[in-house]
Amino acid sequence: MRYRVRHTTRYAYGGSVDLGAQMLHLMPRDLPGRQRVIDAAVRTEPNPARRAEGTDHFGNRVTWLFLDRPHPEFEVSSEALVEVGFPAPPPAAETPAWEAVAAAARAGGDGAWEAAEFAFGSSMAPAHAGAGEYARPSFPPGRPVLEALLELNARIRREFTFRAGVTTIATPISEILERRHGVCQDFTHLMLGALRALGLPARYVSGYIRTHPPPGKPKRQGSDQSHAWVGCWMGPEAGWVDLDPTNNLVVRDEHVVIGWGRDYADISPVRGIVLGGGAKHGLEVSVDLEPA
Repeated sequence: MRYRVRHTTRYAYGGSVDLGAQMLHLMPRDLPGRQRVIDAAVRTEPNPARRAEGTDHFGNRVTWLFLDRPHPEFEVSSEALVEVGFPAPPPAAETPAWEAVAAAARAGGDGAWEAAEFAFGSSMAPAHAGAGEYARPSFPPGRPVLEALLELNARIRREFTFRAGVTTIATPISEILERRHGVCQDFTHLMLGALRALGLPARYVSGYIRTHPPPGKPKRQGSDQSHAWVGCWMGPEAGWVDLDPTNNLVVRDEHVVIGWGRDYADISPVRGIVLGGGAKHGLEVSVDLEPA
């Protein structure tokens, strides 16, 4: 499936910003056999004094900006043409037992070194004991890892309610467990904390998901959102599978990957510091993901 992605973020500051430094994760990454980036570009207003492109520790594409002249507003927009088609995962019953996957991650070595760091907790997605207990019924001894992952993915979709505006990106896993509602970042952090508590490597994946308008209604421009889901390691032979607990989906051809990290903080779309700007600012985000 081929998609055109447009993502615009606008900041309106309370006063003039004198200096600004920004780090952007807005360029989709090439994933051989799964995602091909045909074209991509990032534009800003005002133009930066300095700009650099590169990759971060996880291999994600990064744009660094430095703005050195006063500006009351800042706008960054990205546009990309991407072809996606994730292969189907192996039959769930043929994947290794989840304990064997955890043991392989602990042992490291060939096939595991790249996954092992995602078995450790992070600031936003620690190896959370309560989340681990929530996940435990899906992971009885000896169960094939993908069978367990699929059941946990479905349980989160069934037992938690999507509700915007009641959490922030800093809401801890314990609160998500107690309230049983939140947004995609919350459910992703919850699942990460649960899997890491069981010793399983899991990473935070950031990107976009195709949305469908209600029957008979036109699609509203700019109404799509950034999205997040979980990448789960199933051992050196089975590799990674991406699961979307917000929608109970196995990622195939309706998601576009920007990148991944240990949690949201590693892969936030726009992150930086400014000098000036006043105590408050306005933020407006517009996202469109359309078949091309």
